[in-house]
Amino acid sequence: MLEAVLRGAQHPEVAGVSVEVRAALSAGPADVLEADGVILGTPANIGYMSGALKHCLDQIYYPCLEVTGGMPYGVYVHGNDDTSGALRSIHTIVGGMSWKQTAPDVSVTGPPTKADLAACEELGALVSFAIAD
Repeated sequence: MLEAVLRGAQHPEVAGVSVEVRAALSAGPADVLEADGVILGTPANIGYMSGALKHCLDQIYYPCLEVTGGMPYGVYVHGNDDTSGALRSIHTIVGGMSWKQTAPDVSVTGPPTKADLAACEELGALVSFAIAD
């Protein structure tokens, strides 16, 4: 799914957007403060976002709270049976930071289909286009 998001984020019609990938456990406030937009991806573990993404969001919340309002973002989540808790918790946290969702959530349960991968690609493109505008 990440590869599909990256294909979309690096769409040839998007000018002036560079894409960097950070693992959740290595991403920190400086990465977000330097970014013009964010795409969050996570597995849904026991109905919640991964511990790694939760840790990342905990680390960036207060340092980024006052200065990243309106930041474009998108989310993709993959789970075995339910992703609603993961999505709800992510949106609660980034909503507290006043980020602006610029693409519909991509929620995948079970093995990703071609349609799921196309939705991931569209997610990446929509966030990149929002940044480029």
